[in-house]
Amino acid sequence: DSSAAGNGAAAPTISNAPESPVDEFTKQLEDFQKSVPDLNKRIQDSAGAIDSATDIDKAKSEIDSLRGEVSTLLGAVSDNGPVSQLGIKALDHIRAKLKTLSTETRFKPEERQYLIDQWQRLQVQTETANKELNDARAQFAGLLQTLQSNEDFINELIEIRQAEKALDVIRSLTHDIRDASTQLNKLIGSIKPP
Repeated sequence: DSSAAGNGAAAPTISNAPESPVDEFTKQLEDFQKSVPDLNKRIQDSAGAIDSATDIDKAKSEIDSLRGEVSTLLGAVSDNGPVSQLGIKALDHIRAKLKTLSTETRFKPEERQYLIDQWQRLQVQTETANKELNDARAQFAGLLQTLQSNEDFINELIEIRQAEKALDVIRSLTHDIRDASTQLNKLIGSIKPP
């Protein structure tokens, strides 16, 4: 019984004993050693991110890509571009069908009239849709031309966006280094004799 009480009393004393300076130093050293590879990787990643964010050629490449895409779109929606021809082709087809039906003899008169009425209805609807398409196309073409005329300004905005990314990287790296400094301070503090 007294041996059990003695063992019970001895166990809490060992677990509640304050850490020795060597134990504290070892713990701080292990924590710091674990953080060093991560910090090195974050520093390397940050350097790469800064290089990328401040890469003028990358910004120029983005604006060149945008310029090419805008030019392609503008060509498609220009006054004589493929989009402007879509409605014309559809209307030409309808008009050809109406012309053919007006002289068609394969159908009974009431069938032919029904078909002509349907094609005329489609012609009116297609003319309306074509006008709406032309209005949308013209508006879009105007916006694309505005975009083209503001190319230099857009280029600057792209570079500002890249500089903001660099700033975020710098702030993040600063935070990481401050955390590492705190760990290093604890390690150094644990080296001092009690």
